Amino acid sequence: MSVETDVDGEPTELSRVEELAGELGEAIAQTPEYQRFEETKEAVEQDDEAQEKVQEFEQLRQEFMLARQTGEATQEDVQKVREAQQELHSLPVMDEYLQAQEDLEAKLENVNEVISEPLAVDFSDQSSGCCED
Repeated sequence: MSVETDVDGEPTELSRVEELAGELGEAIAQTPEYQRFEETKEAVEQDDEAQEKVQEFEQLRQEFMLARQTGEATQEDVQKVREAQQELHSLPVMDEYLQAQEDLEAKLENVNEVISEPLAVDFSDQSSGCCED
């Protein structure tokens, strides 16, 4: 990984943060949650029935969005999209993928909270202006 340096040849703070972010990304890619997500995603991509249902759902969804933009969408259209989505989600391979996605999102939310915790700043006493003497 390349590290940017300042005039004195020392690593800059920003480059160190970027380096750590890259390491974090690599570490996340090694978690069981990410590995499972990738495996289930691949399974969905390789499953002909799932791919057919995905295409059907996307087609109905696009038709619905167009109808909605033109003011021609009906409750029946909404119901068709919901039914197609339910059919898609009822496939075991898709159910596993969605669960893996949910688990990965939970993991990433936890990581986000850990990263954000030391950055917390209370601006409430600064509400009257940006700078106080």
